Amino acid sequence: MSHPHPLYADPVAFAATRHRIVINLSGGKDGLVAGLIAMDAARQAGVADRVWTAHASLGPMEWPAVTVDGVRWPSASELAAQHSQALGVPPERHVEIRRSREVDGERVPFDLLTFIAERGDWPWLGRARTCTGPWKTKMVYQAFTPQVRALRKETNGPLMFANVLGMRAEESPDRRNREALRRTTDNSARVVDEWLPAHQVGTEEVWERTISAGLPYHWCYDSYPGAKDRGGSSRCSCSACTLANHRDLLLSAGRRPRMAELCALVERVRQVPFNPNITMAELIALSRRRDAPDPGVLVEENEDFERMERDVHAALRKPPTWDSKARTGPGEILHSAAGCDGCS
Repeated sequence: MSHPHPLYADPVAFAATRHRIVINLSGGKDGLVAGLIAMDAARQAGVADRVWTAHASLGPMEWPAVTVDGVRWPSASELAAQHSQALGVPPERHVEIRRSREVDGERVPFDLLTFIAERGDWPWLGRARTCTGPWKTKMVYQAFTPQVRALRKETNGPLMFANVLGMRAEESPDRRNREALRRTTDNSARVVDEWLPAHQVGTEEVWERTISAGLPYHWCYDSYPGAKDRGGSSRCSCSACTLANHRDLLLSAGRRPRMAELCALVERVRQVPFNPNITMAELIALSRRRDAPDPGVLVEENEDFERMERDVHAALRKPPTWDSKARTGPGEILHSAAGCDGCS
């Protein structure tokens, strides 16, 4: 693997050259460990005051908060803020960004599932990853534009940014081949280097670092909130990710049945399967079998979810804005769901 940036081998020297180090936190375990490594380098370089954290919220698509036996377990967004404080970043340097749009002269939340329903297509690997760039990277860049404008008055040349992400080589072939440091933006206003400090850290070490440091992690990783067995989902943040593994998707369907049914409605109306290998209708059926993983908890959806649910229904009453090449044709998804093992 090539590492084109000359400072890759010395993260402390690299951190020293940055005007801003932005640690992206999803509320998951990987972003937290990447943040620990990046913050350590920033402290050694004497630039810890240049570190900010950002959470690009996916709204109701994220794992929400749950209350079990009188104990409230935080949502992904809430945990991202807790992770920021655990890293030593002051609350005023943590930003949460959520996509919105104007409707009848008022700014209202614009949710990923509503967008998918309007577009009529799901974000699969190897296709347009509409769930990342426009909903995460672009939002974070926009959030820091005012700082770029202000700092440029005090700085000669473009602002040097480090965009810290929690991607790890162990997660997928695509991420394994990703460079740990690469330049993603280079213009007169800002230069952005994407930095993956935990790229070579294995899953076992991620958990060792998290547990040994006494850091909080999301309830969705456990078989039930508070179990502390990491027997739940392997990934966090988006609770209905089309790229999640089979077990994670079964847990999601079991833990958030209303979310699963809403996704199934979108695939049924748009005739585009949730995943190229399995439909959400099939996942719902499989999640109800005796041999399915025990969800451990049932999420009670909140008003934010119900608002998104109304928006999705409204979107599905209109033609899709995108002619998906994955469209199956009328009735095919319903037929495939009816024919799956155990659906009865």
